[in-house]
Amino acid sequence: MTGILVLAGTPIGDISDAPPRLAAELTGADVIAAEDTRRLRRLTQALGVQPTGRVVSYFEGNEAARTPELVEALAGGARVLLVTDAGMPSVSDPGYRLVAAAVEKDIKVTAVPGPSAVLTALALSGLPVDRFCFEGFLPRKAGERLSRLREVVEERRTLVYFEAPHRLDDTLAAMAEVLGTQRRAAVCRELTKTYEEIKRGPLDELAAWAAEGVRGEITVVVEGAPDKGAEELDADELVRRVQVREEAGERRKEAIAAVAAEAGIPKRDVFDAVVAAKNAARSAP
Repeated sequence: MTGILVLAGTPIGDISDAPPRLAAELTGADVIAAEDTRRLRRLTQALGVQPTGRVVSYFEGNEAARTPELVEALAGGARVLLVTDAGMPSVSDPGYRLVAAAVEKDIKVTAVPGPSAVLTALALSGLPVDRFCFEGFLPRKAGERLSRLREVVEERRTLVYFEAPHRLDDTLAAMAEVLGTQRRAAVCRELTKTYEEIKRGPLDELAAWAAEGVRGEITVVVEGAPDKGAEELDADELVRRVQVREEAGERRKEAIAAVAAEAGIPKRDVFDAVVAAKNAARSAP
């Protein structure tokens, strides 16, 4: 008889969010593979349980080397429990290699469903949730980050990202540059923790806010690309809409921003159209 691999979700903040089955699995597993054994110790203490199985570390640095060892234990009939620091294993955390290796050996894989920063942020964002895609962490290097963002310029689904707090301002600025300053987004900080905060707004405003410094665990949710089928406007129509708003009393800056938001395009595109029309009018005989 082969064993079973159990992926267990752990709290992303509030310890009381731990799924009820987690305590039983921690107690009954033959082997517990933990991303951080110190965090595992704090988790078991908070839950009031004492593991009886062998505890091993399983993190990015040793994931490839340790996977064969865990598969061997599974093949020998062991119940192996995989936990990461927070949330579900394999979701931007260790786990994929072990799951793939277990599946290849026809070993049963199951899960203890638990908290997820991706789904929690998505639900709290106020953005469409009917279709979404999880993009994980963007590259650290500026050029690679911009290239990755250009791949999703036309993505209609809501986008979900993880980001480190010290890179958040650069990431939001890059998103504003590539996806459009008025694209709606939500920065979800410290989800389920004492200082939970959801900051919503257009990307340019969020980038300015983040430039002041942000702390904590961060999940960013970004609105998908607008449907341009009915709102793909030429330069003349953009200028006309700006003029209508100006005639109604809006300042040009606000009119340009509003038209850009309606059309789902960068403010710079509308501004350039207005300037071109103004120059053309001056040069006309």
